[in-house]
Amino acid sequence: MQLSPLTPRLGAEITDIDLRHLDSSAVDELRQLWLRYKVLFLREQTIDLDGLLHFSRHFGELMQLPYIRPHDGYPDIIRVLKEADEINMGVFGGDWHSDFSFLEAPPSASILYAEQVPVVGGDTLWIDMGAALAALPAQQRALLDGKYAIHSGTPYGVAHAPAEETQFRGSIQIERNNPEADRETRHPVICQHPESGEALLFINPTYTTRIEGLGPAQSEDLLRSLYEHCTRPEFTCRFRWRPGSLALWDNRSTLHYAVNDYDGHRRCLYRTTIAGGIPQPA
Repeated sequence: MQLSPLTPRLGAEITDIDLRHLDSSAVDELRQLWLRYKVLFLREQTIDLDGLLHFSRHFGELMQLPYIRPHDGYPDIIRVLKEADEINMGVFGGDWHSDFSFLEAPPSASILYAEQVPVVGGDTLWIDMGAALAALPAQQRALLDGKYAIHSGTPYGVAHAPAEETQFRGSIQIERNNPEADRETRHPVICQHPESGEALLFINPTYTTRIEGLGPAQSEDLLRSLYEHCTRPEFTCRFRWRPGSLALWDNRSTLHYAVNDYDGHRRCLYRTTIAGGIPQPA
């Protein structure tokens, strides 16, 4: 396999590899590269849904996500679909987020495989939350040490439900207005990666509602400042999809964002999710 980094720290394309024929040494190498670059991109793959499941299990136990209907006949797969006629609406994953951070044990990884994508548009972006933390001014970093953030299933609940015009209302069947999704979960603002040991910011605009121990205005101002910092271009990478492309990302150390700029074009991908543990403070 050949490695081509997208940025010095975040994102790398892997070529000369066929996911249908991986031995244990190739899997081990992929895993080390995934931990190093946090997001791996593999192009020109030809796998079916069973092959996607087989590949995904190399990275851990699959988990089924709440509030989203799985693909028919495949409880561990979500079809991420937006039809060409689904216009003037939000998109699934259309804000910076770490997948399901409001769960007690959020996913460790997500895998997305492209079947059909627009010729132009529909890119996905990622943020390196370790690099973003390392670049924080010392005074702001000290303010975060020992703090916990509150996470909630805001898109699926009642208390923090997004505006209706921003919600995706198309082909993905999403449960909304469920009071159970308003349940709050505490996670450290600065977590330690369980495998690499890296210190990471673990907050995101989609699911983090406040920082514990701060007043509402102070919490809101601090989170806004952190998000402005994290989304600086030097912490990001961007991937342009093609049919047969696959992305594997570390959900513990990155945020990602699905760009909604392809109205009038069909986009269909398939996603699996790898179970994770309870985030621990750095």
